[in-house]
Amino acid sequence: MSLKKSILVIILVLLIDQISKVYIKTHFSLHEEVKVLSWFRIVFVENKGMAWGVELPGSYGKLILTLFRLVAISGIGYWLYDSIRKNSPKILTFCIALIFAGAFGNIIDSVLYGVLFEESTRVNIASFLPADGGYETLFYGKVVDMIQFTFYDDILPDWIPFWGGEHFSFFDPVFNIADSAISVGVFLLIVFYKKAFPKQEEEL
Repeated sequence: MSLKKSILVIILVLLIDQISKVYIKTHFSLHEEVKVLSWFRIVFVENKGMAWGVELPGSYGKLILTLFRLVAISGIGYWLYDSIRKNSPKILTFCIALIFAGAFGNIIDSVLYGVLFEESTRVNIASFLPADGGYETLFYGKVVDMIQFTFYDDILPDWIPFWGGEHFSFFDPVFNIADSAISVGVFLLIVFYKKAFPKQEEEL
């Protein structure tokens, strides 16, 4: 895949990711939700940590994670550049572009959102560029998540051993478009591994 197409993929993912995050941040109070389908909800949550709502402990956990992300995205960016330079298989370049865009999307939240937005609470909808300043300093912003697919949320049938009759929900994490781009990129690399990393013919 060419450099122009790779940049287009990155820009499209970033636009969808950031537009959705800014809209949720400035129109929803914290933990407000909208039920779209029985298994699909828009739920506004924020996290200080990794993808899928995982957080790191300690006061410096957030800063360490943000700095790690910056280092990691530099490596992913070089990997993308190198794959384009070597005219690698299109599926490989496409997947790297998705992973890069997703990582960059969450970095924007981590680095900038703390200074760009007001604090979101259950009773307050945040404003953009508030007069009194943002809710945190640079590098300490929270990542905005809003997508939840709960495919099962009910009482298990009595005939199921051990857990029958108990409440069970499947796939509760709340995530965002950036997380999705990273997950799709990694998933496609696994599925199309042989096409993405063709074996080199051995020289006789």
